Amino acid sequence: MSILINGVPAAAVPDPGQCLRTFLRSEGALGVKKGCDAGDCGACTVHVDGVPVHSCLYPAARAEGRNITTIEGLAAVQGSDGALAPMQDQMARAQGFQCGFCTAGMIMTASTFDEQQLEDLPRNLKGNLCRCTGYRSIEDAVLGRDGDGCSHPPEENCALDEAGAAPHGEVGSNIPAPGARGVVTGTARFTMDIPDAELPGLLHLKLARSPHSHARIRSIDASAALAMPGVRGVLTHHDDPGVLFSTAQHEVLEDDPADSLVFDTVVRFVGQRVAAVVADSVAQAEAGVRALEIDYELLPASFSPAASLRPGAPRIHGDKTAASGIANVSRNIAAEVHQEFGDVEAALAASEATYVETFNTQRVQHLSLETHGGTAWFDEAGVLNVRSSTQVPFLVKRSLARIFSLPADSVRVVAGRVGGGFGGKQEVLVEDVLALAALRFRRPVRLELTRSEVFTATTTRHPFAVKVSVGGTARGELTALAIDVVTNTGAYGNHAPGVMFHGCSESVAVYNVANKRVDAAAVYTNTVPAGAFRGYGLSQIIFAIESALDELARKLGLDPMEFRTNAMLREHDPLLSLHPEPEADLLLGSYGLDQCVTLTRNALERGAARGADGHDLDEHWLIGEGTALSMIATIPPRGHHAHSIIETAGDGTFVLKVGTAEFGNGTSTVHTQLAADALGTSADAMVLMQSDTSLTEHDTGAYGSSGTVVAGKATYAAARALAEQLRAVAAELGDGDVEDCVLHPGGVSCAGKLFTHRQLLEAAIPGGRHRAEGRWGGTPRSVAFNVHGFRVAVDPRTGEVRILQSVQAADAGVVVNPRQCRGQIEGGIAQALGATLFEELLIDDTGTVKTEELRQYHIPTFADVPRSEIYFAKTTDSLGPRGAKSMSESPVNPVAPALANALRDATGIRFTRTPFRRDDIYLALEAAGKVPPLVPTQQMEVGDGINI
Repeated sequence: MSILINGVPAAAVPDPGQCLRTFLRSEGALGVKKGCDAGDCGACTVHVDGVPVHSCLYPAARAEGRNITTIEGLAAVQGSDGALAPMQDQMARAQGFQCGFCTAGMIMTASTFDEQQLEDLPRNLKGNLCRCTGYRSIEDAVLGRDGDGCSHPPEENCALDEAGAAPHGEVGSNIPAPGARGVVTGTARFTMDIPDAELPGLLHLKLARSPHSHARIRSIDASAALAMPGVRGVLTHHDDPGVLFSTAQHEVLEDDPADSLVFDTVVRFVGQRVAAVVADSVAQAEAGVRALEIDYELLPASFSPAASLRPGAPRIHGDKTAASGIANVSRNIAAEVHQEFGDVEAALAASEATYVETFNTQRVQHLSLETHGGTAWFDEAGVLNVRSSTQVPFLVKRSLARIFSLPADSVRVVAGRVGGGFGGKQEVLVEDVLALAALRFRRPVRLELTRSEVFTATTTRHPFAVKVSVGGTARGELTALAIDVVTNTGAYGNHAPGVMFHGCSESVAVYNVANKRVDAAAVYTNTVPAGAFRGYGLSQIIFAIESALDELARKLGLDPMEFRTNAMLREHDPLLSLHPEPEADLLLGSYGLDQCVTLTRNALERGAARGADGHDLDEHWLIGEGTALSMIATIPPRGHHAHSIIETAGDGTFVLKVGTAEFGNGTSTVHTQLAADALGTSADAMVLMQSDTSLTEHDTGAYGSSGTVVAGKATYAAARALAEQLRAVAAELGDGDVEDCVLHPGGVSCAGKLFTHRQLLEAAIPGGRHRAEGRWGGTPRSVAFNVHGFRVAVDPRTGEVRILQSVQAADAGVVVNPRQCRGQIEGGIAQALGATLFEELLIDDTGTVKTEELRQYHIPTFADVPRSEIYFAKTTDSLGPRGAKSMSESPVNPVAPALANALRDATGIRFTRTPFRRDDIYLALEAAGKVPPLVPTQQMEVGDGINI
């Protein structure tokens, strides 16, 4: 018998014990993805004789004699005349994806649904996870809706009715993502989607990791590993180039402590890499890792900031000097800030009411469905090529050249389509060891982390402890605001300063108060490193400040939203946070916070009028409403650069080269829209090339929500420059004025004549092209605003929370693509709800991560996420391209405090630690005497089962 894959017999026979997923990929079905290899995420779903299965759990040997259909073959089975299969077409039209890594599995599952299954999507899609979308667009796609309508009654400023967009051109339209067809057909190439045949001599790398939280490596005996079949070599600290660096990637190297090595002689957390085994196959490399004999000298460890700050605590980086950029080596402080203006203590003493409380947030994993990984090889020109799952290919190139003392032009980094980022891929976590192996063996080398390795050995969101002190008057005046912040950066200081400073900045600046104080420290511990995470510190501190202000308003007998509105930043107020003077380059390019407040308040009033809105609630349920607001700088400080190139092809299309990576952030779509808008054509006329360091000069990277406002601005500048070139040529050909020449999809009209793009190209210098470049350096910067509101119901008998209504209003300036921007907000809300209600990466008292599989770590499923109402303020930013502002990170920031405030309103209890788990809510209600007595539903008889 043979295995049929999309109607074609498999070329090989499965290895003993091989799962169907890896076998299918070895046969060229690269649309079958790996998200977990444990049957938890559904990204690997295929059809076996028409039945959807998770191929990572299905033994390949069981496929003998069966017909396997993958995403690549679905159209042939369910489509007609070469068209897409119906579910593929629906997913593309509704844009039911962002990064697209989960999409193939989602389509393969949903394409088998009958009418009854379509009526219960929460149950029938429970085996397919999406980290990006918030599931609304997936629901639209599966049910055959185009996704262009509101998910609520058409009211004021609905995200898709009126987006504040320009009335003409491509900007403001809901054009589909340029990569849509590739995503839904499984032909889009993600990081690991390079067939082995394209890399002759490919080797595989696996890492040995420390079982200890703090230890010195005495010796590594690799003799047994080197004697094993297929093992080509072992890399250890003896092969380390000896250059300290930070895994965090920023434009300014000094932004992060240089406290890491490729391989160190000291390990500082359980899971830190100790050695690498390079072999002919993954299995042989894994066997080599198991054969290594490593001798450790155990060292004292500390697992909390409090322990690390105690006198006599072990110095986690005691071998470093001030030159590394660590703020205080002896006290385990990676970074700190202390700033006050006004007199906070005097203002608190004079306030009519004060509130002081400490709030805590937990570790959260990014959980991009594509794990970290990459491939490194040398090309024929001797250039080191690294293809990796990164948000920052140009910064990775710079780091590799620096670490290994290589000329910059001898390194090339490429990011294919990246399966999610959320800040977790703004790091060098695999590229350095891949480069070391490629340099050593001069053969292609591949490393793909397991899901367990992502949990235990990459990065997390920073846990925060935030003490807030606020004071106010009965007139609604906020008189004082002080925060005392301690963050847990883990074993390394990657992003520690930036997360701390950023978290303490806009969270404080959004309130106009004369007395402010910030004290903050980022502290080393012997735990898995923290890093960049969507919101970059703001979500943690905003949770604390917005909760405290809500409580202060209640003490003053004021409506919490009115109190915030009185105190919040106004259009002409200075932006003051860490300094008594505003930052010179941070400006109010537009102001829509007041509109966001009004939009949210009005939506909640309409929701309250609807009542339970379909929820079956009895008289015991407690109902509450809560809101929170937030502000974020649209660009990171200290420089963020982009370079774009555009040229004509002569046939009405344009080749657009940009540096930014696409990982669900939507920048690919925005780039094509902005360029098309400037050139008077349609976005589908753009041929986009991106995220390859050989294409453009430099791009700081897609983080800090900079894809539109930095890279997009460079693209818009390039396209406008090209437009001027084309108009000038047309004016010369037509003997007319440049000002009278108008660009069209077919060419340029001038002096009553239409000159085609071919004619314009032929008028260029022989052999040349019309070509233009654009650059932007990321300054000055603007700010964006978000306001969130919830109505919730809480069952005091169980602690269950039901979200009756979720509303977010956003000031994104001119919205380039309303449907896509709505999707970014919905995805941010979903991710924030996971962090607020149930997600937590747990570490035991030895520093070991205990949640190392998806099934142990609950990310939101289809059934967990409410359908939020999204509204846009009508503003036009003076700094962003075409008036646009950023809107990828900021939606997460007000969600936790808005939900906390709604729970407070419903229960009378202030929850000060996330996540708000159901059992914690119940126990708090029980402790407060708010759990109603249980009443038997019937009289029990002898022999009856218990019925309560």
